Amino acid sequence: MTDLTVWLEGASVLTGAGGLGYAKVRAPRVYWSLVGLPATWGRFSYSYRSTMDVCGLTVQPSGLRAFMARNVAHREVQPVAPKIRRIRPTSTGLRVTLRLPAGLEPADLIASTERLRHAWGVHAVRVVVTKPGVVELRMTGYDVLRRVRMPRTAQPHDMAVPVALRDDGTVFERDYRKAPMALTLGANSSGKSMYQRNLIKGLAQLPVALVGMDCKRGVEQSSFAPRLSALATTPDDAASLADVLVTEMEDRFDLLNLHGASDIWELPEDVRPAPVVVLVDEIAELFLISRKEDEERRTRIVTALIRLAQMARAVGIYLEICGQRFGSDLGKGATMLRAQLTGRVVHRVNDKETAEMGLKDVAPTAVPAACVIPANRPGTAVATDADGGWCRVRTPQISRDDVAATCRDFEHLVPDLPFLDAFRPRVPAPAGPLSLVK
Repeated sequence: MTDLTVWLEGASVLTGAGGLGYAKVRAPRVYWSLVGLPATWGRFSYSYRSTMDVCGLTVQPSGLRAFMARNVAHREVQPVAPKIRRIRPTSTGLRVTLRLPAGLEPADLIASTERLRHAWGVHAVRVVVTKPGVVELRMTGYDVLRRVRMPRTAQPHDMAVPVALRDDGTVFERDYRKAPMALTLGANSSGKSMYQRNLIKGLAQLPVALVGMDCKRGVEQSSFAPRLSALATTPDDAASLADVLVTEMEDRFDLLNLHGASDIWELPEDVRPAPVVVLVDEIAELFLISRKEDEERRTRIVTALIRLAQMARAVGIYLEICGQRFGSDLGKGATMLRAQLTGRVVHRVNDKETAEMGLKDVAPTAVPAACVIPANRPGTAVATDADGGWCRVRTPQISRDDVAATCRDFEHLVPDLPFLDAFRPRVPAPAGPLSLVK
């Protein structure tokens, strides 16, 4: 009987260990809640002050504080570390709110995130400034980007579309009210198309006009024709469409002036025109030319895009530009247009210069992170935030058929915009059932 009990106890221990091992791989949230969170919390609490001291994140106390410590408390004067205000566990990590002492700034903690990550045994540490003198350490317990699962609560709203998951477990949204013009860069098979599909799927569910410029003969965007208000598949069509958009922008400025408004969102709903999102699939196809005769067309396109990027935000026309590279090597006007694109998403690139094209002018510290994205992680990217920071994100896998089905389901949301009727893509009729011919 004793032997049987020992065997049962051993089997229980092995089963529990096997279950935890399985959860660590297949259900990391469960493993984190049961094992990772308590261990990390204890490690953090035990070693916090010594870790801050070793990492150089402490300052010398003020004269009054040193005097009170020596003469009143009769203890040794120690350096002052950031004061812990709050510790909050999450399903993916641990968040700690810190009050910084005088002499310490958020940049000091940001420079030490890699050392803090190893000291506390977590996957990543991110520093977020919540208000002056107060920061939040967002510790991620495991690699949440290994298997991306968007929360069910992440739904499109207003002009914001959830398109990816951040490395701290929160949702990354493409918010056109905060970053009206954006640029997405990346090499072949890096995940640019996946990012654009997630974006189109979310935008299709909002009352906005979608305008596509896919000069690869429409191979990427033609599947979404039921939800597109316009589609240009050749450079000539793109030039004509860009001119029409500029004319519409000028008409909308007249409308704003008539109502004494400075922004489209200040207009009454009954007169407010529908927002327009212009999706450029490959910007190089609009800039590069092979014949001297195409120079005039290129100038038209570049001039129109620059004017839209500079002024169209107020009238509700937004640019979403994708490409493999976007620098001065594309020719005149490329750098000027890029400077107007505030939102940046950079996937895996083939050289450091491409990463610098997308990030150096808005988030220079993010360039090294964009250069080390592995090839076996398609959809992983470095994205800038509306507050000037940056983060690692990854878009979930989604098929073109799923996005096309969403576009068909929300075809009724295509707004009535007569100025785009000439560019409305032809939607093929659904194939009917096959009939036998006798």
